Amino acid sequence: MEKKKDIRALSKEQLQDFFVAQGDKSFRGSQVYDWLWNKASYNFEDMTNLSKSTRQMLEDNFVINHIEVDEMQRSKDGTIKNAVKLHDGFTVESVLIPTFSRTTACVSSQVGCSLDCKFCATAKLKRLRNLNADEIFDQVVAIDKESRLYNGIPLSNIVYMGMGEPLMNYNNVLKSVEKITSPEGLGMSPKRITLSTSGVPKMIKKLADDKVKFNLAVSLHSAIDEVRTQIMPFNAKFPLADLRDALIYWHEHTGKAVTYEYIVWKGINDRVEDIRALVQFCKHIPCKVNLIEYNPIDDGEFQQGSDEAVAKYKTALEANYITVTLRHSRGKDIDAACGQLANKQKVV
Repeated sequence: MEKKKDIRALSKEQLQDFFVAQGDKSFRGSQVYDWLWNKASYNFEDMTNLSKSTRQMLEDNFVINHIEVDEMQRSKDGTIKNAVKLHDGFTVESVLIPTFSRTTACVSSQVGCSLDCKFCATAKLKRLRNLNADEIFDQVVAIDKESRLYNGIPLSNIVYMGMGEPLMNYNNVLKSVEKITSPEGLGMSPKRITLSTSGVPKMIKKLADDKVKFNLAVSLHSAIDEVRTQIMPFNAKFPLADLRDALIYWHEHTGKAVTYEYIVWKGINDRVEDIRALVQFCKHIPCKVNLIEYNPIDDGEFQQGSDEAVAKYKTALEANYITVTLRHSRGKDIDAACGQLANKQKVV
C-alpha cells in the first residue's frame, strides 16, 4: 500500500492543482490551505465547508502529521514545559514563558542538536533529525492555546531557542516563520520573533541576504577564542573573527542590532580580560547584552559566576554605553530554563 503524503508538505498552488486534477475547482485547495495554516486544523473532519465526500477523498489521499503534547509540566512561577511527541515517535520540548505583560514561546528546531556546547543539556544529545516547518508551527499553536487558557492572553512572542541549532535547519526554520507570520497563517509580526544561534557565520550572512524581518540573538559567552572554544568546541571551526564579520554584514544589510546572550561562569570567563574582550566585541555593531543566569545540568563542571563578577560585567558595559540586562531564568524547577532542555522523557 502506497504511503499517504503529508498534506502540509504541499504549497497552496499544489493543493489547487490537486483539486483541479480531481475534476474540482481550484478554490477548494485554498479552502484546505486555510484550514491547515490559518485555523491550524489537524483533522479533515473539521473542514466543514467541504462536502463529506471531499473530506473522505482527502482522508484517502493524505495525512496530517501533527504533533501531540505528550506531557505538560507547570512550574511554580507559571512556566509550562511541553514534551512534544512527533509523528515518528521522537520527542522534543517547548516552553511557555509568562510575564506580567506578555507570553513567550520557546520552540525547538531539531531532535537533539548539531553543535557541542558543553554547558547545554541538549548538546549532550546527538542530532537525530531536523524538525519540519509544520512541527515547529505546531509547537507555537499548542503554546498559544496554553497561553490563552492559563494566562488569558494570546501568545505575544516567539524565540527559536529550544532544542537544536536553528541555522543548521535553515530552510525549515524560515518556512515555519513564513507560516507563522503570514496573514494566511497565524499572522504574527516577525518583529516579535527572535532566532537564537550559537553562531554559524555563513548562515548569518544568508539570513541577511534573505532579508529576514525577525530578530537575531547570538549565544556568545566569551569574546576570547581560546575560552569560547573550551566551552563551545565548534568555535574552532567558526572563530570569533568570522562571527564578527558575519554580524557586521548582518547589520549592514538589515539595519538591525543583535542581542548577545552571555553566561558568566566561575573560573571560566569571570576575569577582567574576559570583560574587556566582550566590551570590545560589542563595539563592532549596535547590540545589547543579556547576562543570563546559569542553569546547572547535573555534572558540576560549570558554576554560576559570583554576583560581584556579574556586576563588574554590567558596570563595564554600561560605562561603554552598551545596553545590558540581567536575565533571571524561569522554570528551573521543571528543567525548563535556558540550557536545560534535554528531553528526559523516554523516546518511543
